[in-house]
Amino acid sequence: MDYKERFLEIFRREVTREGSDKLLDWLEGTDFFTAPASTRYHCACASGLVMHSLSVYDVMMEKHFTEGEDSRESFALCALLHDLCKAQYYKVSTRNVKNEQTGQWEKQPYYMVEDSFPYGHGEKSVFLIERFVRLKPAEATAIRWHMGGFDDAARGGCFAISQAYEKYPLAVKLHLADLESTYLREKGTSAAKK
Repeated sequence: MDYKERFLEIFRREVTREGSDKLLDWLEGTDFFTAPASTRYHCACASGLVMHSLSVYDVMMEKHFTEGEDSRESFALCALLHDLCKAQYYKVSTRNVKNEQTGQWEKQPYYMVEDSFPYGHGEKSVFLIERFVRLKPAEATAIRWHMGGFDDAARGGCFAISQAYEKYPLAVKLHLADLESTYLREKGTSAAKK
């Protein structure tokens, strides 16, 4: 089963909320299933975004899900869509790179950011999801703050992240799963040279 098939299988099984079918239809019209997850770090490769989304889902389910306490639907929505803001976000371009063996300059493809809707990271994902599916406060908060201390607002001194993590354990679980996926499980998944 490829990444897209697995994503769709999990999403259709776990997410039954009104509008979920319309959200999937919209996703199919974007580059979500072929886009990278970053320009050069983790999953900077074709289909990297869906690879990363599935990895975050796997970590959340393996390490943080408690039957009877947590919602499978909430975990699926948060993990699979936390980086929805990266759909239609990257563009393939080329740059000149010197071939060390020949000494010649050669054009090589790379991913660059072309953000046509600069709305923030987590905020943008929440906005895009809620065009189709209504999120619960814990879900919206988890997606909004999934970047943790890497979020621009948190780096700027915003204390709302601490309140979010205290009030909503789902937000902490998504952040931890995102960290583990990015820095441990997805090590070496970048097609770009660092």
